[in-house]
Amino acid sequence: MKKVTLFSIVILIIQMQVIFSQNNPPSLRKIGNSYELVVNGKPFLMLAGELGNSTASTMESMKPVWQRLKQLNVNTILLPVYWEILEPEEGKFDFKLIDDLIYEARKHELKLVFLWFGSWKNSMSSHAPAWVKQNQKRFPRAKSQSGISQEILTPFSENNLNADFNAYSNLLKHIKEIDAEHQTVILVQTENEIGMLPSARDYSDLANRKFNEDVPEKLIKYLVQNKERLNPEFYEIWAKNGFKTKGNWEDIFGKGLQTDEIFMAYNFAIYTDKVAAAGKKEYGLPAYVNAALNARGKNPGEYPSAGPLPHILDVWKAGSPNIDFYSPDFYNPDFKQWNDLYTRQENPLFIPEHNFDNTVAAKALYAFGHYEALGFSPFSIEQIPGTLFSAKEEKLAEVYKMIDQIKLLLDENRGKNRIEAVLLAKVI
Repeated sequence: MKKVTLFSIVILIIQMQVIFSQNNPPSLRKIGNSYELVVNGKPFLMLAGELGNSTASTMESMKPVWQRLKQLNVNTILLPVYWEILEPEEGKFDFKLIDDLIYEARKHELKLVFLWFGSWKNSMSSHAPAWVKQNQKRFPRAKSQSGISQEILTPFSENNLNADFNAYSNLLKHIKEIDAEHQTVILVQTENEIGMLPSARDYSDLANRKFNEDVPEKLIKYLVQNKERLNPEFYEIWAKNGFKTKGNWEDIFGKGLQTDEIFMAYNFAIYTDKVAAAGKKEYGLPAYVNAALNARGKNPGEYPSAGPLPHILDVWKAGSPNIDFYSPDFYNPDFKQWNDLYTRQENPLFIPEHNFDNTVAAKALYAFGHYEALGFSPFSIEQIPGTLFSAKEEKLAEVYKMIDQIKLLLDENRGKNRIEAVLLAKVI
């Protein structure tokens, strides 16, 4: 009979944990009337911070950052993955920076949320590789109403889509290979602040053909099935034109900028969903899409229009079932108003980007208390490594420490209408 030792039992337990982690990647779990992020089989709350856009482009620039983040009591970092660095030559992938970031984060007991700077970053296609940018015939751009090519890859091109989801799926495949056991990477943002500027829609030949075709049955079916729970802003647009279900975009939604935005929103959603689906096929990490909030009194095209904004979120939900939730980036006032809009229809709240100002500590408390948010993340959280903490950094560090101390209580009462917070009007 084979002798069982303590050592062999420990090895067996470790092997079982590895198998569990590989077969159960981070995920969202519905609990009561809320959601929680599950990492390594346990509820996880993202006390997060997003790095500046270029900080994580080299490991040298990251050296002074790691300890600063720990001092802020951060447990999760949001940082970009740049398509141009990942795939500098078509089909040739360089994962060294990804590997180094994952290993270093793991060493400092930090989790990562990767932001995919793929086809779009802040509306533009600034982080697409040179081999994409320099071949506009193969990888066409969106065009303005006056026919001028924009620095925006059109979502109507199969070549654009295939190149993006090939890179993204290889990224997720690689993350699984080196990190599924540890679950250092817990969430992925697919693209970044998608939107159209300066025209409300793409006027390329590819786009114009689609605009004159019938509205896809997939969108119509979603609207009909969810008619009674559509967000009121979108419901009114559809109602105004008689709830039509047959015809092209202007037949169903009327003529004007609002229809241009709806048309682009659906096609951005379809494109992004296919990218997300390709990644999940390799490694099923949760995926979300963020939005640059529109300013009051501005028309589509005067703000980055057609992203997952509240008034067209129904269109995004219809077109992107592989996206787990949609998130606001805050550089606008009215914190409560926007979050109220984003938490309709059971959309979990995650604030991936908030201007790092003196209000973030109070708003983090309110987000976790009132909305039972998945996480909160000021932008450019690294600030100036090596300098003394500012007042806003001290407050955020104290709040994150306090939330971490009561996390078990928050977990036990999530989704049971037992958690609340108050935000003073002066902070809003």
